[in-house]
Amino acid sequence: GVRIVAGDTKVIEGKGGLYINTAGVGERPSSRDISCRNMKSGDALILTGTLGDHHAAVLTNRLGIESGIESDCAPLNHMVEELLEGNISVHTIRDITRGGLATVANELAVSSSVRIELEEELIPVSDIVQGFTGILGLDPLTMGNEGKMIIAVSPKDAEKAVGILRRNKYGRNAVAAGQVLEGKGVYLRTALGGLRRVLPLRGEGLPRIC
Repeated sequence: GVRIVAGDTKVIEGKGGLYINTAGVGERPSSRDISCRNMKSGDALILTGTLGDHHAAVLTNRLGIESGIESDCAPLNHMVEELLEGNISVHTIRDITRGGLATVANELAVSSSVRIELEEELIPVSDIVQGFTGILGLDPLTMGNEGKMIIAVSPKDAEKAVGILRRNKYGRNAVAAGQVLEGKGVYLRTALGGLRRVLPLRGEGLPRIC
């Protein structure tokens, strides 16, 4: 009679040992309706911080490259709680993990039957990760993260929401970097003013990062 509503899997290479698994339980207030299907035309899209840090940290370690890049592993629950306590009209929340922002944005666009436009000049990427991706030809939009979210909020709440997130140490680089429109697909408004289609990652950019 127990319904499983969430789960996680791990790939273990047959070495045995001790594994600790955790689960969280709770209830959702009836007045709260946050879902991947709830993005609406006009919504502002907020990124809670710089992209690609975790992917780059793992990859530099695997390649034996010395760098100052650190993983972005972080708890996200407090930022969400602060937004809700601030009476922000939150429609959708998704963590940006495997496949990066490009993949997650495409999944959300399909779920809500909307079009997403991202602003290239507003998407936060640290200088050190930008340099690393330039050397290896990687795209920060398809790089994995472990402590970042994309959040769709009512446009009237966008500025306030960014302010709330920036007061949290894990959201100090939060920025409104896109919007939801009528239509389909995910597009990037480039620094040169062009518009290009953003496709989800094909294959695994960095297998088994978590």
